[in-house]
Amino acid sequence: MPSIDKWHLFSDLREARARFGVSDRDLAVLNALLSFHPGRLLEDAGALIVFPSNATLSDRAHGMPESTLRRHLAALVTAGLLARHDSPNGKRYVTRAHGTVLRAFGFSLRPLLIRAPEIIAAATEARETALALRLTRERLVLCLRDCAKLLAFAEAEAMVAQGDALAARLGALRGLMRRKLDLAEMERLAEAAETLRAGLSARLEPALQTADSSGCDSHFERHSQDSKPELKESESCAEKIAAPPAASDSLPLELVVKACPDLLPYAGGGIRSWHELLATAQTLRPMMGVAADVWAEARRVMGAERAAVTLAAMLQRISAIQRPGAYLRHLTAKAAAGAFSPGPMIMALLSHAPAGARS
Repeated sequence: MPSIDKWHLFSDLREARARFGVSDRDLAVLNALLSFHPGRLLEDAGALIVFPSNATLSDRAHGMPESTLRRHLAALVTAGLLARHDSPNGKRYVTRAHGTVLRAFGFSLRPLLIRAPEIIAAATEARETALALRLTRERLVLCLRDCAKLLAFAEAEAMVAQGDALAARLGALRGLMRRKLDLAEMERLAEAAETLRAGLSARLEPALQTADSSGCDSHFERHSQDSKPELKESESCAEKIAAPPAASDSLPLELVVKACPDLLPYAGGGIRSWHELLATAQTLRPMMGVAADVWAEARRVMGAERAAVTLAAMLQRISAIQRPGAYLRHLTAKAAAGAFSPGPMIMALLSHAPAGARS
């Protein structure tokens, strides 16, 4: 490689340091050495030997002791990132004549230039691995959160006993997350969590088949009156759920999506996280005729996730609601008084969902 920006190369090396077996402290010394090289480019035809004294190098390395400095320099040489050009007396110096460097003794940066393609490739791979690890960890965390909500709901409905083996498996998976895992281990853990979630969903299937929706059917009756009677009917239903089951606020995303499949055409690639549900709700809000200030107040009072679940439930039976904006405003007021939760709405929808939607 004829030339390369030394600081860009150093940044790549920092990301790929594990591949080359060097530490952050080794790189701190290399950074100091690079600062003695004039200009930004390492060039094949240029001067690539730097020759600071130990005292000067130590000062530029933030006062690192000389004994420590020598250890890190040796590590960089062993890793093949520097080469020594020793003088006869072992000192680092330069011989000049008429302002021209005749001979320099010190550390050569040429190995960095020669290995630049290797360093760049290793950095690209390290970034891709780090991204894959982050995405897999997010997938695992979201899956474990769904498992916890499914388990809480199942325990509240007496479908899973305290101390059940499923709960023990969830605890074990959470414990493993505390370790520092590589990508392969993280993927295995995510697969185990997804298997657990499937087991919990299967355990909950009877509840989804038989959920009683009679308490909230009036939510979705066709309103033929003006807005005031509409709010009175809404208020009547909200009062019926003034003391919702504790598990209603623990319903996992999976059940919300099953109850509200009409969301999916607006969600692009599907809804696999609460973030995607919130984004879909934000898209739907103006389409449903809900004003921005009404939506903002619902999010403030209910919290972003509950507001999105409420909007999803409204969308599912939108034909039964004459004025969605007024309806959401009223539910928000009830939520502020502690008299509304979207959980029963979701369970009511689940009980009427086609069999295929509950599978």
